[in-house]
Amino acid sequence: MVLVEDDRVTQSLVRRSAAVLRLGSLLLGAGAGSYRVKDSMRRAAEALDLHEHRAQVTLTEITTTARDGDHVRTEVIEQRDVGVNADRIDAIAGVVERLGPRTDVAALESALDDVERAPRHYGPVASVLAVALACAAFAFLNNGGPIVCSAVLLAAGLGQTVRRRLQHARLNKFAVTALAAAVSSTLYVGVVLGLESLDFADTSHEAGLVSAVLYLVPGFPLVTAVLDFVRMDLSAGLTRLAYVTVTLLSAGMSVWAVSWLAGLELDGPASAVLDGPLLLVMRVVASAVAAAGFAMLFNSSPKAVAVAALIGGIANPARIYLVESGVAPQAASLVAACVVGLLAALAASRGRPSRVTLSVPAVVIMVPGVMVYRSLVHLNEGEVSAALANGVEASFVIMGIGVGLAVSRMLTDRNWAFER
Repeated sequence: MVLVEDDRVTQSLVRRSAAVLRLGSLLLGAGAGSYRVKDSMRRAAEALDLHEHRAQVTLTEITTTARDGDHVRTEVIEQRDVGVNADRIDAIAGVVERLGPRTDVAALESALDDVERAPRHYGPVASVLAVALACAAFAFLNNGGPIVCSAVLLAAGLGQTVRRRLQHARLNKFAVTALAAAVSSTLYVGVVLGLESLDFADTSHEAGLVSAVLYLVPGFPLVTAVLDFVRMDLSAGLTRLAYVTVTLLSAGMSVWAVSWLAGLELDGPASAVLDGPLLLVMRVVASAVAAAGFAMLFNSSPKAVAVAALIGGIANPARIYLVESGVAPQAASLVAACVVGLLAALAASRGRPSRVTLSVPAVVIMVPGVMVYRSLVHLNEGEVSAALANGVEASFVIMGIGVGLAVSRMLTDRNWAFER
């Protein structure tokens, strides 16, 4: 009888531990940060009456140890699908919130089945259009005119189409990034050089090349990496940062190769094509469009897309105004990111979308992708001083974004303000 009872406890532990690990794996594959994955698994383990649950999370792996009385089970799972699915993050957050004491494991498994079967909000056409419009809005925010924005729209749209097809073929992720960057860069260069030969454009339009590949900047893992560092989760932060670095290198090499073959100058002159109140209005619109485009790319719900667009339309123009007023870019980014975090916390308290799915699309448009790519291009060309200048400034801006988000989180969440 003792052996039979012992076997039942072991089987129960195995099933409950597997359900908790599955929840964490779904969250990790959706792009959630290490803290959210660990906290969600801990709360699910408590609801399933596991006496103790420990987890170690990196970008692609989760190691857990679950205890029920004298029975202990350790499991490891590898999550190779590194991507972003904001709606899945929100859905799992809802599942965790609804868990009560002594929840039946079958109920949790059923809820996770529903989450896993949920279709994406946006199809291929909507995804491509969202990316194209977001990059075109980026081009405008980088002082691009109608020609630059139109060329970026076409180039980013085709690049995203190629990227989707290659992802479905399960090609190596870094090869996908390099090929998509090559496609977008080549199309942009072809359009601009063709217009230059017809005297419809000048060399200042060549600087828009970088905007055509900004959709390849891994903004979500970059932001979550910074937040992991703030939470002192160094193993998760380092793996995410390594992934971001290799992704940027993959895209940067393609941009450099195309610009070198075509003889383009990525630091060409560019000035705002509008001024006064109209420029402010257009910056608000462009920021909102860019944030909405990234939110759609991250598969946020329509409501979350609208809220992220509103937050981005408020914070990003304010950041640009601060920079133009003489405030250091990193300080302006810190203030703007803090505002984004506070607005996201307010919106999350009134609806289903979580603060991370609202704040990340709004701050991704602040990531200095242009400076990052220019740094890589200059480095490939042996121009070390120019590469360092762009790289250091980009690093400080990214740190400013991370600190701003962390400050807002500490102001609104005691779990971030105090160690527990």
